[in-house]
Amino acid sequence: MTPVNQSSVKPGVQPDIAPDQSTQKLPNRRPMKQKLSPQKSAGAFRTISEVAGDLNVEQHVLRFWETKFTQIKPLKRGGGRRYYRPEDVDLLKNIHHLLYQEGYTIKGVQKLLSANRGNLSARVGSEEASPVAKAVHKNKDELKSMLDELKSMRKLIG
Repeated sequence: MTPVNQSSVKPGVQPDIAPDQSTQKLPNRRPMKQKLSPQKSAGAFRTISEVAGDLNVEQHVLRFWETKFTQIKPLKRGGGRRYYRPEDVDLLKNIHHLLYQEGYTIKGVQKLLSANRGNLSARVGSEEASPVAKAVHKNKDELKSMLDELKSMRKLIG
């Protein structure tokens, strides 16, 4: 589009301006801040911003997970600042893996946590699955076969 000449614009009518990088915005989206922090020891406590950066999620997601998973209990210091223990960070990494890589729902991860008494590291790291995970895997297989059947029926129809 060409620039709008002020003399050609009618009063009360907004000129038609092409969106560019400076005017076009995505609603409610902010880029993640990438901070390069010095490496801490394995036993050091982590702040919410460090954990959020490691998992590549926003801080409010971690606060939300605290409400859904009672096993996540960061230390809270003056002003409500959260400090995560190494065990909390491991649990958060496992929850993140199940939600984002394996496709579990929050309710499904809650069931896994209750079935494994709060320990997901055995579930995420091992080949041997719990009874709940076996049932989920079986249901996934059944759903995949149903989807394949529906796709083949769709090809026959159309």
